[in-house]
Amino acid sequence: IEVVSTFMGAHALPEEYKNKREEYLEKIVDLLPIIKERNLAEFFDVFCEEGVFSNEESRRLYSEAKKYGFKLRIHADEIVNTKGAELAVEFEMNSADHLMAISDEGIEALKNSKTIANLLPGTSFSLGKAYAPARKMIESGVQVALSTDYNPGSCPTENLQLIMQIAALKLKMKPKEIFKAVTINAAKSIGREKRIGSIEEGKKADFVVFDAKNIEYILYHFGISHTKKVFKNGCLVYKKVGG
Repeated sequence: IEVVSTFMGAHALPEEYKNKREEYLEKIVDLLPIIKERNLAEFFDVFCEEGVFSNEESRRLYSEAKKYGFKLRIHADEIVNTKGAELAVEFEMNSADHLMAISDEGIEALKNSKTIANLLPGTSFSLGKAYAPARKMIESGVQVALSTDYNPGSCPTENLQLIMQIAALKLKMKPKEIFKAVTINAAKSIGREKRIGSIEEGKKADFVVFDAKNIEYILYHFGISHTKKVFKNGCLVYKKVGG
């Protein structure tokens, strides 16, 4: 497994800093050079959301992170619209995650940028919330990726195939759009598109063989794994029993 690390100290305000907001923001800024020096994270991320970190606070943190050469991504417009998508474009971020509450202006900004809209439909499914407007984004020209958002609080699943199936059923994404979202667009969202994400000469041979007659069936027959074989760096690392 190749791990791409992100420093997200600005995900929530710790209990001990409830009345010391400014002090916590300064602490995050102070940690940036240490994390960079020790090579602990490649990306920097902020949860830009009402009641968490404001657009202004996020802008301040991203400005500092950019000074140290961090690549940037953002948790944006998940519950209410905070113009997080527009902030992502302004800072030329690799990705903006969630986007369930994105505005038409946010979509307009994203379509003219290289920022990937990383949608997390498993979170909407788990919390019973609205889904991101994937069809409007795609038809506007926004590049869309899909991820599990695996975490114990709002989306406790590691099953990417289930996420793909939810994207088909709830986001109304088409099969080819879904496979593009979990391959080359996902690679773009972490700055790896030049070596993974598509089957091309010169790229790593990272690919999956599915036990299905066509890509539609993988999305139609939901809730199970259709994986037959997994190759990493050209080596067989998983084979289905009897497959």
